[in-house]
Amino acid sequence: MVLRSKTLAITKLKTRKIVNKNNQKAAKTRRQRGYQWEDTIVKRFNTCENWKAFRLGSPSIALPDVLAVNTDESSLFTIEAKSGTSTSLAVPADQIERCLEWIKTFDIYKKRNVLLAFKFLSKKRIGLGKYESRELREFYKIWDESIEITDCVCSYEGDFFAKVNGKRKELNLKECKMPFKTKQPHSAKI
Repeated sequence: MVLRSKTLAITKLKTRKIVNKNNQKAAKTRRQRGYQWEDTIVKRFNTCENWKAFRLGSPSIALPDVLAVNTDESSLFTIEAKSGTSTSLAVPADQIERCLEWIKTFDIYKKRNVLLAFKFLSKKRIGLGKYESRELREFYKIWDESIEITDCVCSYEGDFFAKVNGKRKELNLKECKMPFKTKQPHSAKI
């Protein structure tokens, strides 16, 4: 009886360690996707004449993901970047708020926008470790400062919603025409 309970306890412990490793691996994959997407945005801006972009660091230090400036055109973008394999990608309200604070700080620039950059990968997750192919899509939405800051979601189709008390409310945000080549669908509202 004692041996059986010890064996059961060891089995539960091993199972818990496997689950923790799987969760850690999934979290690491999500972080890597996020970093790669931010890095791609920075590289794309830096290939454009008169643009300079910087990846600002980890989310724990309350900075936007990317800062892009064009001093010749007096333009500044603070960018929150999201990437994933699901059918929708969410942006928490606090991340939009910190981007807005940054554009208010740089009032010397005439054109200042918060951009929400979404990348839907060419594989759609349909289950644990199971994916199906789909078209890779990117959306670059300009946050409308007249809208109350809230958690929001972009769908694979490019529809944008506020999340208020667990309910979706459609938001009509403009699609930003980027100074570089993108994977924006032809039907994107520009």
